[in-house]
Amino acid sequence: MPAVLQHHGAYVCHGVTWATGDPRLLLAPLAGGPLAYATFMKQRLGFRAGSGRWCTGRYGFTDTINVEAIACPDRAPAEQSGQCAPCASRDDFRFTHQFHQGGHAPDALTAYMAQPHWLYLATFADGTTKVGTAAEPRRRSRLNEQGALFATYLTKSPDGRAVRHLEDALTRRLELTQTVRAAAKLRALADLRDLGAARASHDKDLARAAAALADMNVTTVLEEWTPPGEGDQLRTPDAERALYPHDLREGEHGFTLRSCIGTQVLAHLEIDDETGYLLDLGALKGRRILLGRFSSPGTAVQASLF
Repeated sequence: MPAVLQHHGAYVCHGVTWATGDPRLLLAPLAGGPLAYATFMKQRLGFRAGSGRWCTGRYGFTDTINVEAIACPDRAPAEQSGQCAPCASRDDFRFTHQFHQGGHAPDALTAYMAQPHWLYLATFADGTTKVGTAAEPRRRSRLNEQGALFATYLTKSPDGRAVRHLEDALTRRLELTQTVRAAAKLRALADLRDLGAARASHDKDLARAAAALADMNVTTVLEEWTPPGEGDQLRTPDAERALYPHDLREGEHGFTLRSCIGTQVLAHLEIDDETGYLLDLGALKGRRILLGRFSSPGTAVQASLF
């Protein structure tokens, strides 16, 4: 498991992870060494982002049921899919999405996919519902990182191949998407005025999905996901909030993080600000960042590190 950062410096950002149960930045030190976590909830986060895209490493299997993120040993520029060529060639986990269609499957991936998996529905602030899957060890963290307002576990499947066939079946039958873009999630949170509309949309799609699974003779559990408390402020309709006006992928930024849903966060530039700003920390994935005493444009910048 990555260590929790005790200092600041320069890193390749691997994005936001909920693997520990709370949202954290996953960072690869430019100086080398293993990945490290940086907590940010209720804290001030200051950084300078550099240009270019850098390799975010690969996933490796720690045993037959777990995977872990591994930093790129060379901190190399990204070539495709956010990886350099050597990391991409060693990433057995990349075959996951074709596994149920009879694609190439390394032995480690075959063992991983043999464990129980869950099928779920997740509904976002604009009422869009997606269908997805999660391996047993990722049952909760997978939903926490989605950025949904409401979600329900539909059924537990014996393995990853069976659950992905069910996922594809619901997409075909009900026209449910399997992906929702981060930009759409962020805009929907900015426009959130009433939780009732998203709740109604989720309940409607849940009833349709349950009926479709019953028609396929699949036993359902219909267990509602409990969202983490870190997102409570973002789930409050009509709060004073605006989209952050600056590009996180370049320049200097600084704010205090108040709430988080998935990779989307509510931040205040100053402690006494009434207006919160919505931004997607996932935009930092693959970027080099220098953590330190930086402020967003329009406020004073202090370039020294913490």
